[in-house]
Amino acid sequence: MLVERGLQAMNVELVSEAYAIAANYLRRSGAIPDTLVTDERLLGIIVKLLQHGEFNRIRLANKAIARFEAQAEARAVA
Repeated sequence: MLVERGLQAMNVELVSEAYAIAANYLRRSGAIPDTLVTDERLLGIIVKLLQHGEFNRIRLANKAIARFEAQAEARAVA
């Protein structure tokens, strides 16, 4: 049980770090507003990537940025 809790805490930290990196980039590029509110869509992308086995925070952030921008572009076209 303790190992499971430790892993869960590590994942929260990993998601938090990846989110901070991705959100910082997306705020600077104007893709998301510069507020303290968490962007649920970006967070969901990061969590899905983590669930699919990505555990490197830089790769998580980069893949999340790419998916977020692709989704935004698809929404703009539709």
